[in-house]
Amino acid sequence: MIRVCVAGSTGWTGRAVVAAIESADDLELVAGVSRSAADGERVFASVAEALDACEADVLVDFTHAETVKANVLAALERRVAVVVGSSGLTADDYAEIDALAKDAGVGVVAAGNFSILAALLLRAAREIAQHVDAWEIVDYASATKPDVPSGTARELAEQLGEVRTPALGREIESLTGPVEARGATVAGSQIHSVRLPSFVVSTEIVFAAPGERLVLRHDANESPEPYVAGTLTAVRAVGGLVGLTRGLDALLS
Repeated sequence: MIRVCVAGSTGWTGRAVVAAIESADDLELVAGVSRSAADGERVFASVAEALDACEADVLVDFTHAETVKANVLAALERRVAVVVGSSGLTADDYAEIDALAKDAGVGVVAAGNFSILAALLLRAAREIAQHVDAWEIVDYASATKPDVPSGTARELAEQLGEVRTPALGREIESLTGPVEARGATVAGSQIHSVRLPSFVVSTEIVFAAPGERLVLRHDANESPEPYVAGTLTAVRAVGGLVGLTRGLDALLS
């Protein structure tokens, strides 16, 4: 039985993950973390309090950019494995987390998106980038999302950066006009973040070669269901890992 603590247990995705854990035969929900619903017995105000009060094998974090790093570090200090579904961590943060996880002898699985279809988009994009040298990423999310780009788009750019740096028609510094119009450069890729009502998280990558284009796009609706199966896959796998694993696609056979 894998004992799980869920941070953000009363949130949009957290509630669905909690329900799925409670329905699984091989998982046990030992604690939740939510400041608004803390009762000091089953739900706690902080990750540190929850992990000190309950024995957990895995912390699942679906909180927000302002608290996710502190939550991960609190778990690693207690040698608890972590599944990170919150965005807002930088490449430097991930490097620090990887080192701390290795020192603690536990695993961390971090994904910008725990949807199986989004993970397959990342896998397909890596394959395509081996044969096509020009692409850009468009990141769509709700008007109120506080961080840019989304964790999904950042993870996509960083994974593609391990394959190659995409070609640009003109260097950004040589442009006339506001260079922000060309998006932000993340791991060599240009990302354009669109923030409008009605979007949840949509990620699009446009590959281009002379005379043709290939577009991959993942759209999520207003249900957390796409993220639950991938989260449970990570929970079941992280106990056998040491150090940081980026991307759900790395766990898919």
